[in-house]
Amino acid sequence: MPRILTYNVRRCLGTDGRLSPGRIADVIAAYEPDVVALQELDVGRVRTGSVDQAHAIAQALGMQMHFHASLRVLEEEYGNAILTHRPSRLVKAGPLPGGTGRFAPEPRGALWASINLGGTDVQIITTHLGLRRSERLAQVDCLLGPQWLGHPACREPVILLGDFNASPRSRAYRRLTAYLRDAQVALPLQRAQPTFPSRLPMLRIDHAFVSRSIHVVRVESLRSPAARVASDHLPLMVEFQVMPVRSHKIDAEHARE
Repeated sequence: MPRILTYNVRRCLGTDGRLSPGRIADVIAAYEPDVVALQELDVGRVRTGSVDQAHAIAQALGMQMHFHASLRVLEEEYGNAILTHRPSRLVKAGPLPGGTGRFAPEPRGALWASINLGGTDVQIITTHLGLRRSERLAQVDCLLGPQWLGHPACREPVILLGDFNASPRSRAYRRLTAYLRDAQVALPLQRAQPTFPSRLPMLRIDHAFVSRSIHVVRVESLRSPAARVASDHLPLMVEFQVMPVRSHKIDAEHARE
């Protein structure tokens, strides 16, 4: 069964103050995922030694990579990536709504790849939403709109995952779960597991949302000793099966009303 993992790597800066893309790759490799969604990657930034972290992690894992820079300053980039060793193609990469001006919040974006898992093309979208509630709601509305989840090409099966900076009590979370299922809630006999902060996880802000044709088999917040130190977030892994698709296009419009 395929496994997908989402992981906010905080520019590969561990809670011990050490920068190490290799350590992040080791944490991921221990669980043998088929697809990895990463947030907060530095590419060519002076602050992290000008390393292309997305490429370094993908190379260590033997995976191909799709990257989207939410932020660009001259030659420096910062953003999200999807890694996989399965056949894949980039469908879309682009910005999400945010403020403008001198005191605008950090730019946010999303990345969409179609990945063949067991003979079925699965639409996988990863994102990292903003810190302000109004910002997150605008970004969720955009994701539910015709450019992303409401796009004609975004057909079953679909997985949306990443760091949403939103707890299950938030309006942003509730809007998303009006359209997709929270993978952790899809297993009723298992208690949902927090992912942040990594040393003593208390908050559930990293999520994987799945469409009806995704049957969740196992969900785990990965708490190995290495994972507790490699970033300030823990990785979240979902093991799943793709069920026969009855309806091709998913209607996301009702979730925005």
